[in-house]
Amino acid sequence: MPDISFLFAQSLSGLTAAMFLFLIAAGLSLIFGVLRVLNFAHGSFYMVGAYLAYQVVQWAGTGPGRFWWAALGAAVGVAILGGLVERLLLRHLYGKEELYQLLFTYALVLVLSDAAKVIWGTQQLSVSRPPGLAGAFQLFGATIPYYNLFILLLGPAIALVFWLVLTRTRAGRLIRAAALDREMLGALGVDVSRLYTAVFVIGSFLAGLGGALVTPVKTIVPGMDVEIIVEAFIVVVIGGLGSFWGTFLGSLIYGQVLSFGILIFPRFSIFSVFALMAVVLILRPWGLLGRPLK
Repeated sequence: MPDISFLFAQSLSGLTAAMFLFLIAAGLSLIFGVLRVLNFAHGSFYMVGAYLAYQVVQWAGTGPGRFWWAALGAAVGVAILGGLVERLLLRHLYGKEELYQLLFTYALVLVLSDAAKVIWGTQQLSVSRPPGLAGAFQLFGATIPYYNLFILLLGPAIALVFWLVLTRTRAGRLIRAAALDREMLGALGVDVSRLYTAVFVIGSFLAGLGGALVTPVKTIVPGMDVEIIVEAFIVVVIGGLGSFWGTFLGSLIYGQVLSFGILIFPRFSIFSVFALMAVVLILRPWGLLGRPLK
């Protein structure tokens, strides 16, 4: 039987992975909730964010705060890319069959993957942790890196900020109204097309930010987009596609199940996650906190 400190460390590891996943899955769920688009290219935006963060760090040299400027610059760069994709390409597929949207976003995955290989190559890349968060401390016998603690605090903070924006501001009310009845919102004089672009930009920003922040703890390689999009879809299926807090809950569940699944079933750890998703789909197809689609 593992001791308490080991279990505590394993739980924190799962929570850290959950917060990274939440950043990715929240944007994916937001885009689906408003635009009704299953964006397979969301993982590619995450990958581009990681590569952009690496590139900005290389350009910045040893300047102060270079990692934070790189993370912010990568997130903004991906947000601009997302806005261009939605504005110039994706909007022409609204109102058409979902198959066209899936094929388009999948094609975008292939294009961005090849573009990343051409620009940055196929070798593994990495980014050092910011100097202020490079160390670690002991808690209940477990060694916790300061950077992991930062991610653990950042995830709930972003969740709280976005919840306040969605519930306490006019922009948030418009986003929720668009998710419920876009035709009525347009009839009331709201420019729904601009709102769609803004939502896609926000979702892309979260994907780019997640990709940038994961670089100190995970190597940057081609194919990381496919891995993360699978995990993100599992999270939103468990929590409820289109549900903000469902995404947060799904991320927490995914992180803990995967972390302790590795401990209990080392060779079949990923099976436990897929098994959980299958159970949720059977018992509650719309997710734990989602709503049935009418």
